Amino acid sequence: MAREIVLDTETTGLDPRRGDRLVEIACIELQDLLPTGRTFHRYINPERDMPIEAEKVHGLSAKFLADKPKFGEADVCEAFLEFVGDAVIIAHNAGFDRGFVNFELGQLGREGLHEARWLDTLGLAQKRFPGMYNSLDALCKRFKISLAEREKHGALIDARLLAEVYLELQGGRERGLELTPQTARETAAAAPKTQYGARPRILPARSTVEERAAHLEFIRVNLKDKALWLKLGLVDL
Repeated sequence: MAREIVLDTETTGLDPRRGDRLVEIACIELQDLLPTGRTFHRYINPERDMPIEAEKVHGLSAKFLADKPKFGEADVCEAFLEFVGDAVIIAHNAGFDRGFVNFELGQLGREGLHEARWLDTLGLAQKRFPGMYNSLDALCKRFKISLAEREKHGALIDARLLAEVYLELQGGRERGLELTPQTARETAAAAPKTQYGARPRILPARSTVEERAAHLEFIRVNLKDKALWLKLGLVDL
């Protein structure tokens, strides 16, 4: 498997074309579908006010972000691009995050991250659970991933949750349960052998004489020689 980056963002709103900006970005590195421990996380000064609706979602106020670096500073833009490298970028509803990231890069005259590099976990979830609610919260609950540490949306914690969701969408914990043929043989050999003998006492029939007669008549009239009971020798017409 190739190196992959799980990404999440927080913003001032829904549309960068209407003046909304990034305020937080977080990435988690995966290798062979497992976190390596390497992360990238920055709060970003959006150079604008913070709508109350957005602050209610992520809890980031304009006052908190006032002394944070701007996206164009090397510690954000250059460090982000270096961390991502040429890896596939995994995001939930990827078009949203891609739109904001590429808008910020475009403002600096930098080339955006091409759509082909992005893998949308929302699309994966919709294919696996068609017609169901497939938000990040819904998927965490479906896969029994704890949301205990998440009071508000935050890019880093959401990226961590998304990494777990992505693992589940790709086969999840079942990957850790796979057995090689040799291991399977060893496991089978080590299992205790159970010997079964004849039942010491035949169980009494649970149907009445009338019910058995009605069943026999049904076979004779409707199923005839195609009846399974005839092939197994359980009835005689």
